[in-house]
Amino acid sequence: MATLREVRNRIGGVRKTQKITRAMKMVAAAKLRRRQMAIVAARPYARRMKELLAHLSSGAGEAAADLAAPRGLKTVAVVVVTSDRGFCGAFNSNLLKAAMAHAAARPPGTSLKLFCIGKKGLDYFTKREFEVAGRYVGVYNNLVFAQAQAIARDLVGGYRRGEFDRIDIVYNEFRSVAQRRIAIEQFLPLPQEESQAGKNTNDIYEPGRQEILRALIPSHLNFLIWRILLESSTAEEGARMAAMENATENAQEMISSLQLQYNKARQAAITKELLEVVSGAEALTSAE
Repeated sequence: MATLREVRNRIGGVRKTQKITRAMKMVAAAKLRRRQMAIVAARPYARRMKELLAHLSSGAGEAAADLAAPRGLKTVAVVVVTSDRGFCGAFNSNLLKAAMAHAAARPPGTSLKLFCIGKKGLDYFTKREFEVAGRYVGVYNNLVFAQAQAIARDLVGGYRRGEFDRIDIVYNEFRSVAQRRIAIEQFLPLPQEESQAGKNTNDIYEPGRQEILRALIPSHLNFLIWRILLESSTAEEGARMAAMENATENAQEMISSLQLQYNKARQAAITKELLEVVSGAEALTSAE
């Protein structure tokens, strides 16, 4: 049985851990508020960009053909968006399971190329001896639009060079503080609903569909990566906030349990001392 000192030391250790988890929860809450505002602002722009692209691409001829036309599948690229840090519950593990299942479900005879955004995904696949074609670690330390542009440039460049014939992105989509959804989105070629939705439109564009589309598609792809990074980072902070809140509550329950154990042990020790005093007094009385 643990001594009083050991129980007291354990209580002190758990209290220190509780202070850390409470502080991490507060930091995550502050980051979550900022990133939630950013993602709420980004979604309408992304939705409108997608609608405009749909109207333009149907009548643009060759302007979007290299990025919109489906190809015969020989190589599929899967971009896995995880976090750089842990302490966020099942945020990464659930996503990695979904990414593995999606990669395994690719058409028979096709090869796989992996791109990892986030250290957790990179560590997971390198330990399992997967070949990682592209790795982006530390992106969330200073999340700026230029990083999304660099990632999009690498993916579009590889697609145009024929290194892969389809690009899918697996990421956590932010829904609420307590809820997120694993999303699998086709990056390239442009999904058919985007390239066909505006087929019957009679809108007139100036200077012309092709010119506008040539400028719009790179912006659309850059912003798509930016929105996905925002979605993932916001969902990560929400998951971390929830995980640290649970850890703080669990620590409090452990402290209460240890405190009860300490009080029982202390009461037992006091009772034992009293019995020894009474027994000694009785022995002296008997001797007289």
